[in-house]
Parts: sequence; C-alpha cells; structure tokens
Amino acid sequence: MNGYWNTALVVDLATGTSERREVPAAWKRDYLGGEGLGVRLFAEFAELADLDAPPLDPSQPLIAATGPVTGTVAPSSGRTCFVFRSPASGALGLSNVGGHFAPAIKRAGYDLVAFTGAADNPVYVVIDDDTVEVRDASALWGMGVHDTENAVRAELEGKGWQIASIGPAGENGVMYAAIMTDKERAAGRGGGGAAMGAKNLKAIAVRGTKAVPIADPEALKEHAKKARDEFLTEEFVAAELKPFGTPSFYDSISALGILPTQNWRRTTFPESIDTLGHAAYHADLDVKPYACYACPVACGRVTTMKTGPHAGETGGGPEYETLGAFGAKCFCTDLNAVVKAGHLCNDLGLDTIAAGQVIAIAMEWYEKGILTPGMTDGIEFAWGKGDIFPEVLDRIAHRKGVGDLLADGSRRAAAALGGDAAHYTFEVKGVELASCGVRASKGEGISHAVSPRGADHLRPYASVIDAFGYRSEELGLTYDVDFLDDGNQQWVKPFMEYSMATNLLGVCLFSVITLAVQPSTWAAVLSAATGETWTKEDLLKAAERVINLERLINARFGMTRAEDTLPRRILTEPAPDGRGEGQVARLDVSLDSFYAAMGWDRESGLPTEETVERLGLAGVV
Repeated sequence: MNGYWNTALVVDLATGTSERREVPAAWKRDYLGGEGLGVRLFAEFAELADLDAPPLDPSQPLIAATGPVTGTVAPSSGRTCFVFRSPASGALGLSNVGGHFAPAIKRAGYDLVAFTGAADNPVYVVIDDDTVEVRDASALWGMGVHDTENAVRAELEGKGWQIASIGPAGENGVMYAAIMTDKERAAGRGGGGAAMGAKNLKAIAVRGTKAVPIADPEALKEHAKKARDEFLTEEFVAAELKPFGTPSFYDSISALGILPTQNWRRTTFPESIDTLGHAAYHADLDVKPYACYACPVACGRVTTMKTGPHAGETGGGPEYETLGAFGAKCFCTDLNAVVKAGHLCNDLGLDTIAAGQVIAIAMEWYEKGILTPGMTDGIEFAWGKGDIFPEVLDRIAHRKGVGDLLADGSRRAAAALGGDAAHYTFEVKGVELASCGVRASKGEGISHAVSPRGADHLRPYASVIDAFGYRSEELGLTYDVDFLDDGNQQWVKPFMEYSMATNLLGVCLFSVITLAVQPSTWAAVLSAATGETWTKEDLLKAAERVINLERLINARFGMTRAEDTLPRRILTEPAPDGRGEGQVARLDVSLDSFYAAMGWDRESGLPTEETVERLGLAGVV
C-alpha cells in the first residue's frame, strides 16, 4: 500500500542496537496510521510487558508514529504522535505535536520508531536514512531544550536534521514533562518527556532523503488543494486563527463563559482582555507567525517582549492554553509574566497546560493554608503574582524544594498534603485540565472525562458544537445541541471519531476543529496517497476502532467507569458567572447517553462484546 514504508524501526537502548520490523498489512487497513498504528504496536509490546511494572520502567516502550499522508503535499501533515505509558495516569500516554519531526521520520523510510529498554548513561539517537546510531549525550544532560538542539546540530554533519529532545524536566521525571520539537513545539500531555528521561534518552535526531511513496501524485495535489481551500476559507480560520494564531481563542472563550479563572472559581475573566486578549498580545509583543510542515495557516507565534525585565527575550508562543493556564487560572493579567512562563516551559521541557494549572492549584492551597509559607521556600503563592513563575518553574523542573512536590502533579501532591487538598485539584486520571470550561459546554465534559490520556479538551473539542454552534452535514450534526443539556450526548461520538481521524492521518486537528475540512475531502486525500478507496465512513470506522482499542488497553491498566470523572468543584459547585451560571456537571447522566452511543457497558464503561466483535478487536488485547 502506498503512503507507507511498511516499516517500524525498533531501537533497543539497553544494547544500542536496532532492527526493522514489517508493519502487517491488516494493521494499516484497520488502524490506518499515526496514533492508530502507534497504539497497535504499543498493544503488541503490552502483551509482553509486566503489568505490575511502573510506567517509567525500562520495559515500557516509547513510540513515535507518522500517518499515511505525513510528509506529503497534504496540508498540515507534519504531526507526530508519541505513544507511551503515562507516568501521570499510569495508563496510555498519547501526545501529538507539530513541527517538522514526523516528515523527517517518513523521509528516512519509517512509519514508526519505537524505543525499548534504557541506556546506562545519557544518549541521543541519530537516524540518518538507513543508518541508526546511539551516541553519548553525557555532555548534554542538564541542558535546556534550546541548547540541546543547538549542540546536537553542531555535532552532526550537514543540513536537514529534525530533533526531538527533552529538558531538565524530562531528565528529572516531572510527571508533566514534554517532548519538544523545533525547540518550541510540545508533545506535552501525559509526561512523555519523563518517559524519554527514564530511558536516558536526551534527544532523537532524524534526517531522511527518500520520497514518500504516493499512488497518484496528481490526484493527491488536487484533493490537497481542496483541503487547503476548505481550511483557509472557513470563517474562524480566515478571520481569527490565521491572523492571530491560537491567542484568538482567548476573547471568545471568556465571552462564552468557558474560560477557567482563578483555579476554576469563575468562568469569565473580562478584566484581563485588555492585557491578555489577542489585540493586546499582538500590540504589546513583537509577534511573528510560525508554520509547521505544509501548514497554510501558520497559527504558531514567535514572540519577543518589548518591555519589562525580560525585554528583548524571544521564544515560542505563548499559545492560547498558556495564556489560560498562567493568566486566567492564576488570576494574572501581566502579559509579560505569562510570556516568560511560556518561554521557560519550552526550554525546561514542561507542558504549559499542566504547569500553569498546578501553580494555580498551589495558589489556592496557599490561600487556604494547606500550603504554608514554611513549605514554599519563601515563595508567596498569591493570586496574580506572575513574578514567581520563573523561580517556581525552575524548581519544578529540577525538583528542588516545593518544586519537588509540585513536579509530581496535583493528584499526587494533594495526596501527600492530605486533608481537603484534593478538593482544589483539577485533573482527570492524574492529568491536569486545559483552559476549556465544561459547565457551559456539557459535551466538553465528556471529552475531558472519557479521554484515554486523562483530561483532554481536544478529543474532541466539543465546545465548537454545543457552545459555538458549528454543524456538520457529513457527520450528521445538523440539529440543535443545547450546551447546558447533560443528557443526549450521543452527538459527541461522530465528532470524537473525526477528531481521532486527524491523528490517524497525521494531520493537524485544527483542520477540523471548526469542521473546516470535510471528512469526504480527507478520505479523498487518503485514497490518492494510498491507492486504495477510502470513504468517510471507512475513515470514521477506523477511528472508532482505535478509540475502542485504547479503551481496552487502559482496562488492562485498571481503568473503569470510575476514572471517567471530573474535578469535585465542577461536579458540586455551581458556576458563579457566564452562560453556565448556576450549572454543575451532572456527569453520570452525560456518561449514560454517551456510553450507549459508543456501545460501551453502562456499569464498567468498557466496550461490550458486541462492539468488540463488530470492530474486529477480539483477541487484540
């Protein structure tokens, strides 16, 4: 089948050796690619793994997966999916990142790259087409991401290298350490950076010169052009996302009442718009757009601070989620403080979503007397104090003092503190929530609760349906959806499947986050690339199969309906403001209707035998 090399590269870090394994043809048809192939390979390793082994045990694999259209002319086709055992949740770790790393893997001749075992000393792996080498990285250990990438490039010969690396946070096992590509792009969710660090794997450098095999190049160009046109002409993409990047979300999300503010006490933050809104962002900072591979939108931002103590400093972002995490959640209106925090997270290798949320929780713990001045190394965790961000983030990344407590994530930190500390945490399955409220978007509550990787705002970004009002004829979403209705959540299923489909193809979720590119268009792109006929129904069924496979894998790790929950404040404390004023999440009602649509057992939350048989998953896990 075209679009693939039919090859997985497996690197054993314990021995420094590598081998090529053939990817079974049935896997490609059933799981398509990207996250699907990565999870299927993970399931193969998991069958041989010791279930009692901790997530950071050397026996746990770390997999980088590409899609069948990765590295082609298909728009926004530069996504890498990392699959691992998450130290944050203990279950599947699934983290997706843009940039240019995945196309380099594809051009080197691989669909997947898996790392097993652990090196005795720090190493980095060099993949140069057919040549695979494990090199000493002792001199790199302790470096930030920027210096690491610069040092690796200086050591390697020639051009064309793409690098994924970790910072001190990954080295020190921070539960929300990220894997960074292009220095500024983060595979942040679930602690993939800690998974790399546990293997003593500091960086992966890839260069490839092969042309990706395409069945019908001319047809692919034609359908890729249609996808680009659909992407660029969608109203929000054209008017907001392209000119302003992800910071464009800030104003509208606050206006809708789904902006978590002051550790989720409030759902709007209008007093921050003049400093954190996208107009102020682009006026007060020197901003340049950044595009991932083959992206026509270039939603990324590279920013330089013009004023303040860090004037002249440049880095990636902050993205919307960083503004939400360090701004609204921490009740901070200082744009420069938020920008500095985002820049530091990228270099230290920290997930900004989790880091900002953990600090917001610490601020409430401090206010409530749960975290006392004697426990904080003299740092005043007061609301809005953005000046503490640099020191706190450094302490987290290096596990120093109070940073050691916070580095374990809010679930473990609350358990260590005891008392009612857990009441103020905002995590699902040990993974901190993003800046997308759920009390005025009940579909978003489902997304957060049922995701296999823990709190998840993107699988799908359900708010665009029930809060923003988008509709899709191809997905059957043509009827009115009440954003305050806890029941009738069956509509989340097709949107969840379509969001998953982007991860299988290897393209950016933003191409469908507002339903811009149609399912039939992506199916046509896939057909042209592979030479096999794919319909939108085929695409969605492959996504459904992967969603259920992930559910079954997590069941092996002890995940049941009990883990499909939301933080206590969301379940028990009515929203004080916004369109969801007075609302709590009646999650049991939502789960019952969603489970029924998915074909999952109401009591256990697991796929029924009928669902397993229908999707051909019997015996896979």
